[in-house]
Amino acid sequence: MWAPESLVIVAATFLIAGAVKGVVGLGLPTISLALLTAAFGLTEAMALMLIPSFVTNAWQGMVGGALSEILRRLWPLLVVACLGIWMGAGILAKSDARLLSGLLGAVLCLYSLISLTSVRVPAPGAREKWLSPVIGLINGTLTGLTGSFVVPATLYLQALGLDRNVLIQAMGVLYTVSTVALGIALAGNRLLPQDLGVISVIAVLPALAGMVVGQRVHQSLSETAFRKVFFSSLLVLGLYIMGRAFI
Repeated sequence: MWAPESLVIVAATFLIAGAVKGVVGLGLPTISLALLTAAFGLTEAMALMLIPSFVTNAWQGMVGGALSEILRRLWPLLVVACLGIWMGAGILAKSDARLLSGLLGAVLCLYSLISLTSVRVPAPGAREKWLSPVIGLINGTLTGLTGSFVVPATLYLQALGLDRNVLIQAMGVLYTVSTVALGIALAGNRLLPQDLGVISVIAVLPALAGMVVGQRVHQSLSETAFRKVFFSSLLVLGLYIMGRAFI
């Protein structure tokens, strides 16, 4: 049975993560994973974020009118990512989660630094046909090991030159598919306790409440400035997670 203070931490985490997503349209799985890993540990964080991540990203992936186009273009990435997630979760089940949380910290730091410096990944061009499954395998394996969906697939999607609305929908599709695959992989490797599943379902409420708040304040904030604060904070969290794992 979880202590009341732990439940408060979970609720506050998803309220914050939902608000971030409401303002900038991304970040709920990433910020919740980072905060929950710092508070409880990697495997617990991965289990807790599943349902809020699915609920908030499924809508993003379904709305936009480009779903069939996205699936036709990205199915090799998505299918291979699911295989990578299963393999990564299998390694997670047999490994020291503390060390893998250090890997998560490194991934968050890399993602934050790239986002803060506005590094542009070159378009794949004619290499897209074979590069998509390679990116899917790398991304899926890292997702299975750390719970993070973002590196390198988010950067790769940005490099494809998609229309902004299509890009947002494509990220929703990637995160939704990855969340479902991660849930199946964690359950298959006995890393998804029933109590965490129940708490994850309940955590949808503060996540949605945070999104509503974030959407309401979106108009009064500079998205560029907010993104800098977001990624700077994520960088600090990543460094903290790395330090706790390796020092």
